[in-house]
Formats: sequence, C-alpha cells, structure tokens
Amino acid sequence: MLTDTTSIEAFIDALPKVELHVHLVGSASVPTVLELARRHPDGSVPVDERELRAFYEFRDFPHFAEVYESVSGLVRTPEDVGTLVLGTARDLAAQNARYVELTVTPYTHQRAGMPMPAITEALDHAVREARDRHGIRVAYIFDIPGEFGADGARGTLDHALAHPPEALVGFGIGGIEQVRPPHRDAFRDAFAAARAAGLRSLPHAGEMTGPETIWEAIEGLGAERIGHGISCMDDPRLIAYLRETQLPLEVCPTSNLRTGQVADLAGHPLPRMLEEGLFVTLNSDDPPMFDTSLTGEYRIAAEVFGLDRAGLASLARNAVTASSLDEDGRRAVLADIDALAGGEDGR
Repeated sequence: MLTDTTSIEAFIDALPKVELHVHLVGSASVPTVLELARRHPDGSVPVDERELRAFYEFRDFPHFAEVYESVSGLVRTPEDVGTLVLGTARDLAAQNARYVELTVTPYTHQRAGMPMPAITEALDHAVREARDRHGIRVAYIFDIPGEFGADGARGTLDHALAHPPEALVGFGIGGIEQVRPPHRDAFRDAFAAARAAGLRSLPHAGEMTGPETIWEAIEGLGAERIGHGISCMDDPRLIAYLRETQLPLEVCPTSNLRTGQVADLAGHPLPRMLEEGLFVTLNSDDPPMFDTSLTGEYRIAAEVFGLDRAGLASLARNAVTASSLDEDGRRAVLADIDALAGGEDGR
C-alpha cells in the first residue's frame, strides 16, 4: 500500500491496469514503424524519425485514417504482425498493465497478401511470447474496417469464423463512422453471426458522429461495450439508457484531441460522463501516433480532469470488470488494485 504522502504520479505508475481499446497498427512504436518503413521502402511512410513525427500531425480524422492506412500498408508478413503484438505487450507491461484486448484489422493484412492461417499463427505465437517474456495476457478483437463496407465485413467475419486465433474474444468495427449507413445490413449480419459464434460485440461508435451511431451499435449490432461513445452526451435519452444499463464506454481523451473530435482536453466530456454515472474506462487507442500511453491517459485524468486516487482506482476497476478476462484473472487484478488503493474509496 502506498502512503498518503506518495505522489499521484507514483500511484498511477503502480496502479494495475487493463487496456481495452488499442489498435495493433496504431500501437507500433516510432522505432518499430521506422524499422518497417525501411524494410518496405516502397511505401509513403517516412524513414526519418523527425519526418515520421511530423507525419503524425493530423489535420482531422480523415487525415488520421489516411496516415493509419499508410502505416498499416507496411505490415506485410506474419513476422511483421508478431513484431507489433510483442511491441505492444512490452510497452504495456512496462506500465503495469496486466491484460490487453488488442484490436486487429485482419482484412487489411489479407489485402496485403497474407493468408488467414498465417496471420492467425502469428497472433497465437505472439500471445504465448507476450506472456512468457513480459508477463501480460493478450486477447484479440477482430475489427471490420468500415470504409470497405460489405467486403470488409465479410472478410473479417470469414477470418473470425474459419481461422480464429485462440485468444479471439470480440468482434468490432472502426474507421470513419460516416461511411457506415449504406452498409448497415451487411454490418448487422456480420455482427449477428459473430455473436452467434460466441464473440462479444465491441464496436466503435459515437467518436466522430452523433448519438445515432451509438444507438445503431446498441440496437443493430448488439454492443456489449462502446468504443469512444463520447457523443452520447448530446442525447439525454441515451445518457439515461447508458446510466441504467451501465454499458461500458471505452474513452480515449488524447485520441479525441489529436483527431479533432474535441478542441482541447479541458473541454473533453469524460468528467461529465462520470458525473452522469456512466460506466467509463480509460484507454490509449493509438498511443505512439498520438504521443500518449495508457499511463499518460491516467495522468491526464488526474491533472486535467481532477480525479483523485479513488477516482483513478475506480476507472482501473471498471476496465477489469468490462474486460473478457476469466473470473480468476479478474479477481487477481481487482485484488491488486484494492491493495494499492488501500480502501481510500470506501471499498
């Protein structure tokens, strides 16, 4: 247990964490991206560190999506996939993260010429290596790239059903939300099939569009968690629904700032979401691209949003509760959070 005089920074460093919203390609460290760019120099990604950091200055979400696609195009072999998973595991373990649900968009790797079984083999191997080398448990969410419509939905579902990694726990959708409506039925059908196969419905919604996208995720896709969900604050009926059901929201403050969804961190809706009694988790999304980390998001929660130790511990518990960890795994992480927090929040 930390003493009352221990700094909030030390408390955050020691806090056991779970990461629910982080993307495989977006988690690639700058050195890893530079390595891949030099390995595949025919792409548009800079091979110089200063130029790469400038490449990561995003004008808006469509520009971010364009840059993300360029970096994703560097992932061309199963070895590249494994490198990214292990890099994420290493970086999160250094932040005292115990478990991560890593979002993978396999359709983009299929389009790069990688066979589904080879992708799955790389993902399975990386799970074992992550636990052996870094002591962190890794699970996967397969994510439809929304821009590819029905083809992306079909390709992602086929991979999830025919060649699932052993640690596959969820099915999601990301990308530019504005392109989804014409493909609504294809996305609904894919999610229905994935849920029937035992996967959790974990879509992004309400990041760059209004509450209607969140309602569609809930009513059309059977969402069990919502990625981002910040536009819920524009709909009192949705706020009431989320409060009553305690449907978890994966909130990523720095991501929202860097892609232009909020003007500044001080104006981010997270504090209001907590005041409304919503079930919030804290996440990093694409940390190197946004110059953040999971620990950094907890620091923002303390320094910008004013959360104390009890509030930070509550966010950490929420992530465990909303995760797909087995009961023994949940109990172990929750016990460590409680031991650190020392009952400061009344638990």
